[in-house]
Parts: sequence; C-alpha cells; structure tokens
Amino acid sequence: MTNEVNNNTEYSQQEENSVTEQTNTEDFGVTAAETTPDLQETQPAKEESQGSNEMDFGAILEKFEQEQTTYHSGELVQGKVVGVSDRGVLVDFGYKSEGVVPVEEFTTPEGEVTIKPGDDVEVVIRSIYSGDAPPILSRQEAITRKAWEEIENAFNNETPITGRVIEKTKGGLKVDINGVEAFLPGSQVDSRPIRNLDSFKNQEIEAKIIKFSRKRNNIVLSRKALTDEVVNKQKAETLGQIEEGYVVDGTVKNLTEYGAFVDIGGIDGLIHVTDV
Repeated sequence: MTNEVNNNTEYSQQEENSVTEQTNTEDFGVTAAETTPDLQETQPAKEESQGSNEMDFGAILEKFEQEQTTYHSGELVQGKVVGVSDRGVLVDFGYKSEGVVPVEEFTTPEGEVTIKPGDDVEVVIRSIYSGDAPPILSRQEAITRKAWEEIENAFNNETPITGRVIEKTKGGLKVDINGVEAFLPGSQVDSRPIRNLDSFKNQEIEAKIIKFSRKRNNIVLSRKALTDEVVNKQKAETLGQIEEGYVVDGTVKNLTEYGAFVDIGGIDGLIHVTDV
C-alpha cells in the first residue's frame, strides 16, 4: 500500500513537471517565434539603410567632383570681385576657393583703387595649388594678352589701332597700347616732316601696324599711313575743284630762299619769291 501511494505521488510530480516544462517551452517558443524573426528582419533593414546613405553620399561627392572645372596656370578666366583690401583683391572664378590679385594692379599712380566688390573682371591664373593656398591671379597679364589679340587682329585686318604716346625716343616715339610697348618711327609720324616730336607726348593717336612679332615683343606703327589717306583724299577733291586762274585760300607751310610753300587743300603750291 505504501509503495502504491509513493508511485502515485512520483507519477503526479512527474506529470506536474512535464506540464510545467511544456508550459515554459510553449512560452519560450511563442516568444522566440514572435520576437526572433522581427530582430532578424530589423537588422538587415538597418544595414541596408546605412549602405544606402553611404551610396548617396558617394554619389553626391562624385557628382560634385565631376562638376568642378579643372583650371591650369596661364589660363584666362572670367570672375567676380568679392572683396577688396590692402592685402589684395579677392576674385571668385568658379574654383573651390577665391583667387587673389595684387591690389597694385587696380591702383592708379595717384593711389586710387579702381575696382569694387561686384565688378566683373578677366584675370590670368599665375599659379594654382592643390592644397589650401589660394590661387594667385593677375589682371595686368589678362590686359596684355587681350592687347596682343587686338594688335594681331588689327594687323591682319589692316585696321587702325589706338595708343598713347609715352615719350620721345631715339628715332621716333614710344607708344603704349594697353600695356604693350610699340615704336613709331619719326618718318612715320605724319605725311609731312615733324620738327618737334615732343608735342605728341601723352597724346592718344591712331596708327596702323606695319610690323609686329609677339615672340620678340616688337611692334612698329605708322601714323603716316593714315594721314596719307586723308591727304590723298583732299588732293583728289581739290584737283577736281580748281583750274588755272581760280582764287583759292591756303596756309603757308614753309618758307625758303626761292619762295613759300602753301597748302591749298592737301596740295602744296609754290609762291615764287618774286611774287611774294
């Protein structure tokens, strides 16, 4: 009897343990079934989101780099002035950083700065670095380059060009054409001989380019080529309007022992000394 009771007790305990284990297993099973898949699904989504952000950033960086224009030393560029100070003129020309032009290149002999923020300007890149140092630019080199282009076009098209007489020099005049020096021989100053070449100093004149070499920095001008055209036109008009016996007005151009030379409209007439 005692053994039967003990057996029944052991069976009952085993049954209870079995039920308890089943219950715990079911609880954990439900939790694992419901929770684990969510964790497994969330982790890849997070990794995919991070990967997507990295790809987007990389694409943006690549696009930015592709949009950046490559610049080189010696290149002529267009920019906008964004700042002016004693240390230089800051110019934005589309590079990652602004370039600097010496303020002296925008300063007149009287000390006046001729540039201000917002002005458009053409400059030449003198030096450009891959680091953080700003590009060094030059306004004067840009002006000189433009001047040579103008000189070459004027020579090829046989058109006049304007320059300013700097000073008298041996055999003629020194002329400045937007920063480029040219030479005007004394024999090419006018259709008639000019005794005082100093009178042309600081004057702006028009002349034709009869010879130039950019490589040798050599330009020869002729103002006479233009004055000859005017004189020849006047001669043609005068000869078409006068005949022997006509009374005309004239300007005495020169006096000699044998008479006076008189300009009567592009033509020099002689009044003999016996008729003066």
